[in-house]
Amino acid sequence: MFEIDGSQKSGSGTILRLSVAFAAIRAQPLHIFNIRQNRPQPGLKPQHLEAVLTAAKLCDAELEGAALNSRELWFKPGEIVGGDFEAEIGTAGNIPMLLMTALPICLFAKETVRLHVTKGGTDTRQAPTVNYMRNVFFNALKKMGVDADIQVHKYGYYPKGMGEVTLTLKPPRKLQPIRLESFGNVKSVKGISVCTFLADRKVAERQAKAASDHLKTKGCAVDIQVVNDASNPLQKGSSIALWAETDTGAIVGSDAIGELGKMSEAVGLEAAQKLHAELAAKPTVDGHLADMLVPYVALAEGSSAYLTRKFTDHLEANIWLAQEILNARFNVEKLNGLYRIEKVG
Repeated sequence: MFEIDGSQKSGSGTILRLSVAFAAIRAQPLHIFNIRQNRPQPGLKPQHLEAVLTAAKLCDAELEGAALNSRELWFKPGEIVGGDFEAEIGTAGNIPMLLMTALPICLFAKETVRLHVTKGGTDTRQAPTVNYMRNVFFNALKKMGVDADIQVHKYGYYPKGMGEVTLTLKPPRKLQPIRLESFGNVKSVKGISVCTFLADRKVAERQAKAASDHLKTKGCAVDIQVVNDASNPLQKGSSIALWAETDTGAIVGSDAIGELGKMSEAVGLEAAQKLHAELAAKPTVDGHLADMLVPYVALAEGSSAYLTRKFTDHLEANIWLAQEILNARFNVEKLNGLYRIEKVG
């Protein structure tokens, strides 16, 4: 049985999500305690609980301690089969973070997985937006042989959520390593600016214009798709995601969320400034993608390597867990102002 102290490293929900996913993949029981110990409200919140319950459905696991506010959990996985599954968060809890729990497990299913998630947030603070997932994270996974897609039925924002998506993933025959060690030259900068029931205020257009104008001052021409969405009459909101790709395969992205009292121009500018900070440093993946890739390079055969400008708490935690549970071996070194993350084959 894997024994994991959830207060280690970041002490966040990341420890919980990946511990459950890795245990399912290894087909070994997990006991995790001190769940989210380092957060203001420790224990399982609705989105964390639903992530655990979803992981259990994917691998027919037995659970003990799976209740709201629980700080201790026993997870005994069974077989990962595949097929159609349902999940319901019930708050504005972030849907992409739930998918981050499910995705590694789905890689080892015997058939295609379709996971339908309802009543959650597609675009909320302190988590990747759904369009970052689709256009940055999934593009990186595609380089590793992963065929995955998210269909957005309803965008969901804080505080009501009510978002709805379907993840479809066809398990790869083999997960390929990834080596991105040279930034190269930028070949394209794209984006998607979305607003839901805010078309009358031209929120999506204003976000896109502010982002485009700022990036143009930095020498970047950008193509931003504007989406005036009407999928969710119960919760207005907005977001913008930007991403750049280079001729060496590097991919860096950013996003920003609209909030009450925050000008649309400020949302677009925030995303553009974050993207430019990445481009100026010339990494091969952005700071968020760096930690999101760890489980996949740990699971892939052979060695992988990439460059990132920040060594974050989440990156440290993900590497630690991959070494603890998957017996992967990582090297981290500072190289010309960037961090080189290498998973040793």
